[in-house]
Amino acid sequence: MSTRMGGAVAGIAAGTLTLAVAEIGAALMMRGGMGSGNASPLVAVAGAFIDRTPAWLKDFAIATFGTQDKLALFVGMAIVLSAVCAAIGALGGPAKPPQKGVGDQQNLPKNGWPTWGLGLFALVGLVGVAAVLSRPDAAVIDVAPTVIGTLVGLWTLDRLWGRLRVAEAAVDHDQTMGSGQASRRSVLLWGGGLTVVGALGIVAGRTLSRAGEVVEAARAKFGTLRVSDPVQVPAGASQGVAGQTPYVTPNDEFYRIDTAVTVPQVDPQTWRLRVTGMVDRELELTFQDLLDADLVEALVTLTCVSNYVGGNLAGNGVWTGLPVREVLARAGLQDGADMVLSTSVDGFTAGTPLEAMTDDRNALIAVAQNGEPLLPEHGFPVRLVVPGLYGYVSATKWVTELKVTRFDQDEGYWTPRGWSALGPIKTASRIDVPRGESVNAGEVVIAGVAWAQHRGIDKVEVRIGDGDWQEAQLAAEPTIDSWRQWMLTWQAEPGEYAVSVRATDGTGEVQTDELANPAPDGASGWHTVDVTVEGS
Repeated sequence: MSTRMGGAVAGIAAGTLTLAVAEIGAALMMRGGMGSGNASPLVAVAGAFIDRTPAWLKDFAIATFGTQDKLALFVGMAIVLSAVCAAIGALGGPAKPPQKGVGDQQNLPKNGWPTWGLGLFALVGLVGVAAVLSRPDAAVIDVAPTVIGTLVGLWTLDRLWGRLRVAEAAVDHDQTMGSGQASRRSVLLWGGGLTVVGALGIVAGRTLSRAGEVVEAARAKFGTLRVSDPVQVPAGASQGVAGQTPYVTPNDEFYRIDTAVTVPQVDPQTWRLRVTGMVDRELELTFQDLLDADLVEALVTLTCVSNYVGGNLAGNGVWTGLPVREVLARAGLQDGADMVLSTSVDGFTAGTPLEAMTDDRNALIAVAQNGEPLLPEHGFPVRLVVPGLYGYVSATKWVTELKVTRFDQDEGYWTPRGWSALGPIKTASRIDVPRGESVNAGEVVIAGVAWAQHRGIDKVEVRIGDGDWQEAQLAAEPTIDSWRQWMLTWQAEPGEYAVSVRATDGTGEVQTDELANPAPDGASGWHTVDVTVEGS
């Protein structure tokens, strides 16, 4: 093993131990109620990266990795950090052995130690410190785990480099080559072992930080909510076609796209919702206040602005909560306000037109989804649900504040990053079946869903090859705020076909065929799939 390789192993080991100590320390601080709960350098660096993500890169990440975008981010961070630490370890270590007699590493000359390499490693630690301090509501004590972890990493790197110097000195002073190689192998063994220990420590730290006993206990005790006029989904809303998207999306299959690097674990006992800004009186609501209120249910389809034509970043559910308009009326709105800026516990903000919060649509401060308490990844204990708007301007999870304000005074998280300030959902339709598979000649069912929240769907048409548009059969439409299933029976003959779909919303506007990427205000175009019909 060469000195450079040994140095690279030493650098990776030091970096891994740094993160292990920092992550375990951050988890213990969070569980002990110390600091702001944002002490994890891994989460802080990932969050800082997301905060600076331009629209095109967000589009690329979601298009490439879908709901696994955060996992991909962590994998990328691991690769980059390993490469940086390996480079520091290889280049910052001893290029030549010290010109002095061989002995214990304590006898090596002081001027032979690569202080600049240690300085670079400390600089990486300072990047972590800066990232931690950049998080919302960060406290000075939050940097303690990262600082301690960096010191442990520096000590580890220092000791492993010392072993390499002993090995190089043994070879340089004509001692047995076997002795030098044995010392080098010891660095490899120690470095590899410490890397494994560090990796296990990182996993332990992340596991400790995600422990949500309080949240799960609160969800288990949720009980039955008192709901006026509960939603009854009519049987006619579902056409029952195999492979067609179900009318109501199961909670554990609902898409998740947000800026939270890890799922916040919010204790409903300490959660508060503040109503501030251009109001006559500021309010503060507890979770129990919401549970004691006259709650309503609403069928609403949520859609992510990053959804590509034909994509699956949309889901439909029965949401239970308190209408936002009732809370805002209680606070008293002042003249001139036109926006509600909602804030999440993780610092995310969304700017929602005030009209959408106060008109007759069921914009909700939601506490339940499909009759169950919200899952932590979908906003437990409380989130916003606003029909007709993309999630980035409305569907704030883990919401803690509603600030009544103006668009010319405030802006949501994604607006300065290149996305439109307003996010009305565009009319969309999707083919679910057949899709990606061959079918036999004869009767073939083409089916899918279409949506134009708060306008509704009046018609869906399908075109097969170069033929005419054919009107599909629509399922029942319980509400204009959720999607609508459709189906068309086709007498298919053998061949290759391009099948397209388009929808007409409740205002009579036909879905555009103009192709547009999600940024800056949502994708558009007709969904088209290639279908192979086999048989004679």
